[in-house]
Amino acid sequence: MKPNLLIVDDEQHTREGLELALEDTYEVFLASSPEEAFNAIEAERFEVVLTDLRMSGQSGMSVIDFSINHPTSPICIMMTAYGEVDVAVEAMKRGAFDFLSKPVNLEKLELLIKRGLEGKKLQKENSNLHQRLDKKFSFQGILGKSSALEKVLEQIQLVGPSKATVLLTGETGTGKELVAQSIHQNSDRSRGPFVPVHCAALPSNLLESELFGHEKGAFTGASEKRIGRFESAEGGTLFLDEIGEIDSSTQVKLLRFLETKSIERLGSSKTIEIDTRLVCATNKDLLALTKKGEFREDLYYRLNVVTVNLPPLRERGDDIGLLIEHFLAFFAKENNFDQPWLSSEALTILNNYSWPGNIRELRNFCENLVVLKRGNEVTPYDLDPRFSLDPGDSDSATLSVDSSLSVEENEKRLLRNALVRSGGNRTKAAELMGVSRRTLHRKLERWPELDVK
Repeated sequence: MKPNLLIVDDEQHTREGLELALEDTYEVFLASSPEEAFNAIEAERFEVVLTDLRMSGQSGMSVIDFSINHPTSPICIMMTAYGEVDVAVEAMKRGAFDFLSKPVNLEKLELLIKRGLEGKKLQKENSNLHQRLDKKFSFQGILGKSSALEKVLEQIQLVGPSKATVLLTGETGTGKELVAQSIHQNSDRSRGPFVPVHCAALPSNLLESELFGHEKGAFTGASEKRIGRFESAEGGTLFLDEIGEIDSSTQVKLLRFLETKSIERLGSSKTIEIDTRLVCATNKDLLALTKKGEFREDLYYRLNVVTVNLPPLRERGDDIGLLIEHFLAFFAKENNFDQPWLSSEALTILNNYSWPGNIRELRNFCENLVVLKRGNEVTPYDLDPRFSLDPGDSDSATLSVDSSLSVEENEKRLLRNALVRSGGNRTKAAELMGVSRRTLHRKLERWPELDVK
């Protein structure tokens, strides 16, 4: 596709002469005044704006200011008469790429435009790269050595270089966005943008505009044109998290994109071709939603080209200790605190915990531990009571014994669990343990730190 170029000049022969010289390489648009240029820039996406300085009414400086501050931010080149170098330099200070004196040397102009476009492309690629490096968006950013995770990593390596749409499934907190970033990083689009959208975080009436953009006046409150996330992700990857939450209207538009690789902004009938790869994620059963009529079946099969299922943390037992060590080190460094360390007993308890919130819960636990402990040893009694409770056993009077712990450690653990389950009621706690209230009282005198206030 030819880059769009806007020529702004109030002299007709200059406009048409430049158009004739540039139309083989660029899609050329013309404006005879700054006002016409403003309307054109609002209506069309331009890579280059070439404007004269001296015009009737507003000057070309207003075109420079408008273009530089517009969301599309085209490169701007000023044309000046001989002797207006000081004004042209001022235009460059405001953000213009360069200037040329009239009469324009066409060979120099084409070289200048080419240089500007190449520079902007490189600047965008560097910006995208730095953002991903700063956030550690990389394949190696996924930590773990469990067989369940190895299967996921193999799938990422296979699907990354392809052009296939990918659907990520799994429980909340399993790291779907990190996997999506890794798929992007391992594709030929890695130099392009990675644009995430959390569909459930936006009301349905705003999500459509957020994804596809809108024209000025498309709806009440649309005071200016907005470029949507699909256009922002041009040449890169768009990640739609919680795809099962989108409404029927957005589902139709999403299906159209997958079929035609094009979109329409709200309030416009103009079709815009988009080169964007789609990666989606859900913690819901989309197939079940299609049977209920809550999700389009044709869209489901369009999205479900390649499915990568992320295992919950409870199925990644070999990774829990590694992840805890990583996050403790990370948050200790971030907060400039000493890193706490886990006793073997505490680590055993954490390894046996089911982690219903998955990696997100583990990460929050580690941050809390760093802030509160600041380098001390973490024992089982420093852990939140939820870690000691046996999954699915909250209503049972049976309290399990951990064979990896000593008799005294098990006794402490059982006492703490009984007190937690009874809400601190010592009579009920004694009944749960099968001991008298007097015996329980003596144990709490010995280990007062276990009491639940």
